[in-house]
Amino acid sequence: MIEVAIDSVRVNLMSPQRLVILREVGAERYLPIWVGQYEAEAITVALQEVEMIRPLTHDLLKNVFTTFNAKVRRIEIVSLKEDIFYGNIVAEVDGRETNVDARPSDAIALAVRAHVPILVDESVLQNAGITPEVDLDRSAAASTPRTTGAPAAPPIGEVSKERLSVFEDFLGKLDLDKLDKDGPPGPDTNRDSDGGAAGPSEGDKPDKPKKK
Repeated sequence: MIEVAIDSVRVNLMSPQRLVILREVGAERYLPIWVGQYEAEAITVALQEVEMIRPLTHDLLKNVFTTFNAKVRRIEIVSLKEDIFYGNIVAEVDGRETNVDARPSDAIALAVRAHVPILVDESVLQNAGITPEVDLDRSAAASTPRTTGAPAAPPIGEVSKERLSVFEDFLGKLDLDKLDKDGPPGPDTNRDSDGGAAGPSEGDKPDKPKKK
């Protein structure tokens, strides 16, 4: 088992689901777990130490353990099967440990309230963990062309002569002398017949939001 800490709770704007990011203690390996909206709020409230008037469900669960003299020692994420995480609450009752099957989201919400460690099985981290540097290296390797002898792309900041020739042809067709004689439009060209400032043209008006 490897100890992790809650790194953040993320919001997905496209769905009601939330994402809890767990980070391995002492390393840069992360474990993202999708949770429900209510469970994410329960975790966030406990992390921010917001006091509620009445106990929430996870507060009630903690109170039940305390009432029956059971101490929550740790919570575990023990396995990953068919994209489903399986959690476990380890409690001590009368000097012996008892395992309680639980969803990881509920177990994490309880762990924050009981101030106990969160442990993840190594196999779960190997299958679903994310290491930023390794993932970036893999993405860069995947984007590299495999065909040998392919022409290398020009370095960033350099412009090819073909692209420059397009602009040269465009500038060559401009009558710069005529532009100088005409000059920029005067300050009164955008005023109405009464001398006041004319309203915005049709192209200046903001687009109306499209109806969905």
